[in-house]
Amino acid sequence: MSKPQSHSHDTSTQAPYVLAFDTANEVIAIGVGLLHAGSRSVEVVASVEAEAHRASNTQLLPRVNALLEERGITRESIACVVVGRGPGSFTGVRIALATAKGIASALGVALIGVSSLDTVAWNAWQAGARGQMAVVADAMRKEVYPVRFQLNDAGIERLEADRVVKAEAAAKELCVAAPLMLVGDALKKYGELFKPCGRALDESLWTPTGQGLLRALQALWQAGEVDPFDSSRHHPAYALPVYTRLSDAEENERIRLSKNDPRNLTTGVQDVACRRDQRASMHDTAILNARPDKDGIVYKPLDAAHAPEVAALETRVMGTDAWNEALVADELPRPDRVWWAAYGVSTACQPSKHADAAKPCSAPSSPLCAYPHVQSTLGRAAGESRALQGSSLTEVDQGQISRFDSLQLIGYAGGWIVDGQVQILKVGVDPAYRRQGVARVLLARVAADARDLGATSCSLEVRAGNAGAHKFYEALDFRVLGTRPRYYSDGEDALIMEGPLPLLTHDVAGMELQVNANTSVATQANNLTDVSRETSPASSPTHSASASVQSTHPAHASLPEHVSRETFVDQNSHQSRDASTPDETLQLAARRPLILAIESSCDETAAAIVDGDGNLVADVVASQVDFHARFGGVVPEIASRKHIEAICGVCDECFDVAAAALNVPRLIWSDLDAVAVTYAPGLLGALVVGVAFAKGAAWACDLPLVGVHHLEGHLYANKIGAPDFTPPAVVSLVSGGNTLLVHMADWGNYETLGATIDDAVGEAFDKVAKALGLGYPGGPVISKQAAQGNPAAISFPRAMMHSGDLRFSLSGLKTAVVTYINKEREAARALNIPDICASFQQAVVDVQVKKAEAALKQTGAPTFCLGGGVAANPALRAAYEDLCERLGVRLVMPPFSACGDNAGMIALAALDRYRQQKFLSLDSDAQAHANLDDPY
Repeated sequence: MSKPQSHSHDTSTQAPYVLAFDTANEVIAIGVGLLHAGSRSVEVVASVEAEAHRASNTQLLPRVNALLEERGITRESIACVVVGRGPGSFTGVRIALATAKGIASALGVALIGVSSLDTVAWNAWQAGARGQMAVVADAMRKEVYPVRFQLNDAGIERLEADRVVKAEAAAKELCVAAPLMLVGDALKKYGELFKPCGRALDESLWTPTGQGLLRALQALWQAGEVDPFDSSRHHPAYALPVYTRLSDAEENERIRLSKNDPRNLTTGVQDVACRRDQRASMHDTAILNARPDKDGIVYKPLDAAHAPEVAALETRVMGTDAWNEALVADELPRPDRVWWAAYGVSTACQPSKHADAAKPCSAPSSPLCAYPHVQSTLGRAAGESRALQGSSLTEVDQGQISRFDSLQLIGYAGGWIVDGQVQILKVGVDPAYRRQGVARVLLARVAADARDLGATSCSLEVRAGNAGAHKFYEALDFRVLGTRPRYYSDGEDALIMEGPLPLLTHDVAGMELQVNANTSVATQANNLTDVSRETSPASSPTHSASASVQSTHPAHASLPEHVSRETFVDQNSHQSRDASTPDETLQLAARRPLILAIESSCDETAAAIVDGDGNLVADVVASQVDFHARFGGVVPEIASRKHIEAICGVCDECFDVAAAALNVPRLIWSDLDAVAVTYAPGLLGALVVGVAFAKGAAWACDLPLVGVHHLEGHLYANKIGAPDFTPPAVVSLVSGGNTLLVHMADWGNYETLGATIDDAVGEAFDKVAKALGLGYPGGPVISKQAAQGNPAAISFPRAMMHSGDLRFSLSGLKTAVVTYINKEREAARALNIPDICASFQQAVVDVQVKKAEAALKQTGAPTFCLGGGVAANPALRAAYEDLCERLGVRLVMPPFSACGDNAGMIALAALDRYRQQKFLSLDSDAQAHANLDDPY
């Protein structure tokens, strides 16, 4: 295998090439160019386009590889990677970006993103088109991405920012500017609709081309906006897709929250969109389940029910510049607006050192405030707490109740997205909460949504005499552009400030990294103890090994490409290190093979490195749970977006942790012996990101690619806690997406004995928690409540417990619990949440244990194992402990930190597959479903 090194700006030994590609639509465009630093020009060497037929992930790398081989260009000579960022098909854009991130990361070169629409315009320019032209790209849903350009002999000039609009509306707008030249793949669908707007150019000019990508790079280079030789400025983590809209879940959330019945603005008892029957759905409840941060502050999109509170806070902090309630409410439904709010504990309810925690707060509750984790569907009179509606003091302790009831709006921020820029309209924070970073987070939330809506910069007005605000914005790289004289009602001038999107640089894509510090597997054998006696994560020594670590790696800042990154250059670790010393080479040789594994099947972005002895020298996870919590479950599109943002930072952190464990100054991709990735099963869009990234990195370094079945990874997770574990065994796999019993005859030899015929266990936990308004994820909160309840209080069904086979069914149990909850509420009886949770949980455990016992007796297996997120449930673990003790069977369970999705388990499985020489090819793809019995 070749071991390529990163490029520096030294062309004495080989010509520096740029590799460019785009898969934003149904065409794969590939370009190869020669970089001329002196003239800042790009010489087109090759430009190839091919129909993708919805198979970009299987065709892209084989075509890239074939083109370079045909031209005699080595991977080592690639000095820069250019990728089309869209707009276009979300999945198509992410395939190109993930592949490009993998290639650029592995080679240690710059990754530069360009607009896919610009590449179309440049291609038309190269063909001789001059004058005003519109690129109209297909956005599906009867929508298009329309952008006008002015083409002259000097080049192209973009006349407007990326946006998405209905095709009919775009046609009406463009007809005003007619006659135009027209290009774009939307013309295939809407050719007649846009015919009055002008003349369509030849169809060969309608989609991105390799030549257009290279021309776009050259224009940016000559304008000084990019430098293809600067891998610090253009670290792969910084390139992100152009979406121009939020996910469906977020758009629907905005619509729902912007609506309100007028009477609710008076009583304040409705937190979400009002229904005629005045009953909120499970989704209404879950949408408010945003998780509080470490300071107990909850951030969520502003809803119409809190318009009066915003107006009241406006009056307090804005004086004569304050908006009234009607103005605030009018903003929320507008599609080009983004509003966020912060909620905190009332200062009157903040405990003093003399306060009695057992006594409720005496401060009056805000009628418009509801605690995000405890909700009721019944209406109440103004001033009464919705958190306690239909409940009793047995549900939560009184100290909790006072905190639930006292959350109030403490800040808000809004922005208007126009022509590629977000204009900050309002930022207000309760004076009692200032200097706690609330305004910074609110701005970041607005900026993140604005970025997805097509914004690339930010502007605002601020009072000329507000020195504190000037300092705050200057710290965010804003600069003063000019002055609006006598702008405010009292005659004071306004300073116009402009800067980058004020996104947070908090670790990786807004997620804290979890680094498993107890990563050794094989070396634990001498001190082996079974983990079956663990009773709770809090008391588990293995759980405590999973710690939150603040990383300083520059790739962990999820920022758009236009942001200045000079501050990162000094600490940048993306550059290749010098050649290893003989001692370092020997150290690495003694630990081979070194395999990096990537996991992205659901809502965790994870990476791990395993050595030849089965030691996990690094195991890093970035969880997205905070981004999904307010929706009551994982949103696939949000998951895919966060994976593409986080994957570079997670891998970089993994290399840093592994280098420390291996006692070498630096570890890079070319030090590896293989790259592994979860290829199935899971959320297809999420899997695609991991697979495309891994394929790109493996190809760049000429390393073998190992595919791992996600469920097999959960089987291997048992080796993390018990390194001496070997089959045969029966394994219970219980998670949010799977519930099954597996017989392991040997590693790689599996037989599914029974599986759920409908819902998975974890899914049932989430839905019951959603019905109770307990938040997401449901497993931990139900387990916590169940510990205080009576498991025999309510007789819920044990579906298929005596079916005579090993199949499961959770749908009936879930329905029974939800029906019970609704009937109790309709009868206005108090809900005893601990008893409901305990009874539901016991019904689940009883069936799981009964089926497990049957499987052990049927197979005669000497060992029983667990896997999946629900394997962390203390009641389930305790029940299995009792079962195995009674049957005389060894019980092996993964540590709590390894129950959820992680890359450590994928790496351990990959080590065996590597030794068996079971590798994936460049045309491999992700799979939403795959049979565990025949995983490869």
